[in-house]
Parts: sequence; structure tokens; C-alpha cells
Amino acid sequence: MTNLQTKLFAGLLAATVLTVPALAETVLRIDEVAVGELDPAKASDYADSILMFNVYDTLVLPTQGAPGHSPHLAKSWSVDGANYTFELRDDVKFQSGNVMSADDVVFSLRRMQALGAGHSHLFNGVVAEAIDATTVQFKLEKPYAPFVASLVRLPILDKKLVVANLGEGDGEMGDWGQAYLSGHGAGTGAYVVKTHNPQEETVMAKSDNYFLGVSDAAPDEARLRYSLEAATVRALIAKGEHDISSQWLPPEVMGSLAMGGAQLLTESGTGAFYVKMNTTRAPLDDVNCRLALSNAFNYEIALKMVAITDDVSSGAPATGAIPVGMFGSRDQSVVQVRDLDAAREYLAACRYDPAEFNLEITWIAEVPLEERLALLMASNFAEIGIKSTITKVPWALFTEKVAKPENSPNISQIFVNAVTGDPDTLLYGMYHSSLSGTWQSPEHLNDAEVDAALDAGRTASDDAGREAAYSALNDRLMAIAPTIYGFDRQSVFAAGHRVKVPALSDPSKAFGLDGLGFSFRLMEMSE
Repeated sequence: MTNLQTKLFAGLLAATVLTVPALAETVLRIDEVAVGELDPAKASDYADSILMFNVYDTLVLPTQGAPGHSPHLAKSWSVDGANYTFELRDDVKFQSGNVMSADDVVFSLRRMQALGAGHSHLFNGVVAEAIDATTVQFKLEKPYAPFVASLVRLPILDKKLVVANLGEGDGEMGDWGQAYLSGHGAGTGAYVVKTHNPQEETVMAKSDNYFLGVSDAAPDEARLRYSLEAATVRALIAKGEHDISSQWLPPEVMGSLAMGGAQLLTESGTGAFYVKMNTTRAPLDDVNCRLALSNAFNYEIALKMVAITDDVSSGAPATGAIPVGMFGSRDQSVVQVRDLDAAREYLAACRYDPAEFNLEITWIAEVPLEERLALLMASNFAEIGIKSTITKVPWALFTEKVAKPENSPNISQIFVNAVTGDPDTLLYGMYHSSLSGTWQSPEHLNDAEVDAALDAGRTASDDAGREAAYSALNDRLMAIAPTIYGFDRQSVFAAGHRVKVPALSDPSKAFGLDGLGFSFRLMEMSE
């Protein structure tokens, strides 16, 4: 080859290299209801769970497609009475590059307990000790049957990074890094926080050093937007500019998108739709008034309202206070039905004059379906002579209002799932008198029998004991009716075809835990 030919060949090669297109990064676009709480010790809602399960990891995870739990950050564990010893992986690094150790686990528990927010009540009385760098022991005050399940709500933080970013506050740990963690991640998770605005959008990027690795098919970047209007989401998905909707789209919008070719993804959980009645304010401090409303509610119509297609629905008939499939649930043949005669009998036994009722029924502004359910309730209650007023309340204001019984509405609506997959985390926070006044417990219930059954469900030594405890709880709740149990819940999401989500489409890959199906590392993206 002559020098001229060599130069020409080199030039051609350079030109070819320059014109080879770079592989485009894939961006996953999803939405949820605000507010997105990034601090894992404060996480309690669905958006918070999506953030937590992607930025952080836990010692165990629910086994996909089967009961029980599998090791994750832990390699194994053993149980001796009320003591749990975990052997940790030695190949895990935080996103900062710091190596994870038992000290980080101890710190994460202490921080959650100190803040007393989110699901910290799961760890009351638990003491953690680092035996060595890869061994941690949890000592419980008394046996707690669902302890391993509760660990899916103990994300492990980078102690060194948090301590280096403490803000002002009382004591040695100041603010425990709250200011820093409200806008930054400190986990081992597969995705790193790039930007975070809890009212607008959180942007996350694939981590380079995730201990399990992340598939090339997983999204390079994920954008979680908050509180988009249903019409906006519908238009964006139809145009291919949005990948997965929240579960809060109205059923007819979901159905329309499905008819247009969208996927319907589902997350079958351990939760339900609940109509909460404030048991401390007249007239619903009278059990007969509450039973009247429970019997007046039209369960069949409510289920029709959440049907999306002939094959997919957001609800299934409720059999009682505990969703089907959990400890204490009733047989599927015993479903809740409307009984106007019984409603009128209970109302006659109520010590208040129904002519003087004007019940406030609230619905969450970010969940349009709840407005329709509120209208259904108002119509149902009017049939037995009860007047009501419907009020739209933003989620943030609702959580503030229900902190005190005197500010809590007569009737409110929420969708709740068991945050660990265990009935304890569905029902304890909802009904135990020690936890009154959260968004889960606007009934402000104080009932000794309910408390005793909930405590028994936590301490029973075997499944038979837990079944008996929760069966007794179910019976008691149905007798005193603090809540109308509208329907058992299934979360449904509309999605475009750029994304595949096995955990939300293949039962053998499902986690059965709120939000974990949105683990971005397990998704597949295409252009």
C-alpha cells in the first residue's frame, strides 16, 4: 500500500468512526402522587417506596413469586428466641464508594428510631449490635413474629456520608442528616439521585457500582414526576412520551389507554380501599350510626366503578376487615353486601337524630376516583335520611388535618397496602390506639379488644396463633365498624410499550409488596 493509499484509508477509517452514532441513553418516565419523601427513615407512601427501593437496599427482600423472604444485603440469618443474627455480604459498596458494614446497619436502625417517623414503630424496643464488620445482631424486647418481614422497611444508610453531613440539632448527631438526606441519597441502591424536588420531579441515574450489577436493558435514567393531571398523563402515554402511569388514573382513562394499545400492569397486594369514620366525633362516636353507614354503602356499585376492562379491575369483593389471603381473612364466599333494612334498624338505635346529621365526606384531590366514591356515599347515605357535604382536600393538608381528632373529618377515604406484606403493617398502624392520628388512622380508634388482638398477632409463636389473633380482630372490627371496607385492592398502571416490567406482569416475578415492583434495575427499556 502506498503512502497516499495509507493516508486515504486512515482518513476513511476516522470518518467512519466519527459517524458511528453513540448509543442513546434510555429514560424511564413515570409519575406518582406528591410528596416524594427521599429520606428513607420518613418513607411511608407509594412514591416514597419507589424512591427507597431504588436508592437504598435492605437486608432481605420478599421472595419473588412465592411466600417468605430471601437474603439481599444479608447472606443469611439465624433466630434464637427474640434474637436475630444476620451475616452480611462483604462485597457491597455505597454509592459514595464506602464499604457497607454492620456499623451502617446499627446506625440506620438508631437513626430511624431517633426520628420516630415513617415506619419506625416497627422497630420499637429493638437494639442492634455490630458483632464484627459483617455480623449484626438484633435483640427484641419480646418475640415479634413478623420481624424479618419488617426489615424490608429498614433501608441501610452510609453512616460515614451521613455523619459528614450532619446539620444543626440537639445532641451529638444534630439533625441526624435530615437536611442532607431530604435532597441526597446515601444508599447502596442501583440508582443514584441526580436531582430531587418533592413537589415536581426526582431524577435518578443508573449506578456504576451496584453490587448485583444492573442489566444494560435497564433504564439509564428514571424520571419520577409528581401529581400530573390525569388528562396530561393520558395524552403523554398516547403520544409515547410517558412510560408508566400512577395507579390513580380514573378507570375509564385506564380503559381508554388499554383500548389504544397500552399495557395494563398490576401489583396484587395485601391492602384495600377504606372509608374511615372518625369514632371520636358525633354522630359517629355511636357504633349504631357507623353500622348504619356500613350497611347503607353500595359495595357492588363501588366495584363497578373501579373496573377497567372485562379482565382487569382495581378491586375485588371485600369479605371483611382483612383482605383475602391474609391471616384472619374470611372465606371469599362471604362478601360485603348492601342491606338498607339493616341500615335503617341501626340508625333507629343511634342516639342521635339523623335529621341533624351533616357529615363531612372528604376526598383526596390527587385521586379523582375518590370524588366519585364520595358522591356514591352521599347518595347512599341520603337514602336513609342522612345529609352530607363533600370536601376536596389535598394530600398534604389531609395528613395534617387527621393528626388531631377534632380536626379529622367525619368520613375520609384512603387506599392502604401492608407495607411489609404482613397483616401487622396493614392493621397495627391503622387501629392500635398508640398510633392514632396518622393518615392511616383517622378513625382515632381506642378499643381494648382491638389492641389486644393486634398485640397477639405480633407475639404469637406460630401461624395458627396468628390466624386466631387476626380472626378475632376481624370479628371485633366488623362488630364496632370504625371503617367501611369498600373492596380489596389491586394496583393497576397503564404503560407504553417501550418498557417491560416482569415484576408487574409475570406472577412468578411478583414481590407482593407495595412499590417494589418499580425496581428500575429489573425493568427492560427499548427505543
